[in-house]
Amino acid sequence: MRIEVFADAAAASKAAARIIAAEARESVAARGRFVAAFSGGPTPRTMLRALADEDVPWDRVHIAQVDERVAPAGNPDRNLTMLRESLLDHAPMPAGNVHAMPVEAPDLIAAAAGYAHALESLAGSPPVLDFIHLGFGTDGHTASLVPGDPVLDIADAHVAVTGVYQGRQRMTLTYPIINRARRILWLVIGAEKADMLVRLRNADSSIPAGRVRQDTAIVVADEAAAANPGVSAKGATGSRGTM
Repeated sequence: MRIEVFADAAAASKAAARIIAAEARESVAARGRFVAAFSGGPTPRTMLRALADEDVPWDRVHIAQVDERVAPAGNPDRNLTMLRESLLDHAPMPAGNVHAMPVEAPDLIAAAAGYAHALESLAGSPPVLDFIHLGFGTDGHTASLVPGDPVLDIADAHVAVTGVYQGRQRMTLTYPIINRARRILWLVIGAEKADMLVRLRNADSSIPAGRVRQDTAIVVADEAAAANPGVSAKGATGSRGTM
């Protein structure tokens, strides 16, 4: 796991956007397209807005979702709403290249299976995504893989429907497809994440995030999140960046 630390949230977000843009250019050069999945929440807003202004071959980019809350279209709880406002409304990407999780479907289990098949058509069987952006909760959750949910143990499906978490049921990618990605990027912001970031760096399997593979992962953090000395302890490479 590579850890890059920047002075503040804005600098870290812009650095993450540059990393994603470079991954996109390399993927398009190597394979003709870039299939990426993004997480929701408030943390990636600045990163995604900065990404829209980067040098990216948008006509070759396909964007999927890591997870989504079960809520009506346009609802502020929807990760897709944030993704549109931050990135999709600003990047010149074909509308057909956006692959939203079908959380408005009446049969969520069937919809999850259908989304998995859609990812297979995009990225092979089994699907190998070029890039996955992951968030990181103060309880150690990532995607919508939350402590105690049965989806943590799913090994034979790429997309699953969770129980209720923070007031909403969710659809999420599972460990098999996340751990198959060519590149994983974590954006970790804020002092409240500092102790948990040490556990992530140590691959602590008692938290959901600790079960994500590390050899393809980059952590981009601000100084507040990386304040614990354990973040730079033996086992992780690290650097400090400035903007």
